[in-house]
Amino acid sequence: MFSFRQRSPHLPSGFVLDIDYVPSPDALNRLLARCNEETHPSRRLALALEKSDFHLSILEESSGKLSGFVRATSDKGLNANLWNLVAEPSFAQGQLLAVLVHRSLGILRKKMPGCSVSVSAPVIALEALKENGFLIDPGGIRAMGFKLR
Repeated sequence: MFSFRQRSPHLPSGFVLDIDYVPSPDALNRLLARCNEETHPSRRLALALEKSDFHLSILEESSGKLSGFVRATSDKGLNANLWNLVAEPSFAQGQLLAVLVHRSLGILRKKMPGCSVSVSAPVIALEALKENGFLIDPGGIRAMGFKLR
């Protein structure tokens, strides 16, 4: 279970977390591709960004390059989902993912206390998710996805 006494992960120096920055679909697709995640058509990704409840971006201070990202959607009551959880493959990848997960959960707990949170995440994010109280496949439940084309 998530505890507010838990130590908050910190960004490595040289990075900033921004809740107001909306990355372009091209910038987000470049980050997704560098993380070996699926990319999406720009039009659909722009719509997903617009319809999200919030998104968090981690940027390199010196260059402004997008280095981490997550977005959240919800039904405004019982359920919330985290999508596109990624961080630049580097020495700091785990730390960036931990910050994104921790801060996202803080926002969701403030806006929708008690809601259920699910996440679509790469294997590299499992440690950050576990540290923040996520149960991986609780009770043997496995999520499945189907692409509508």
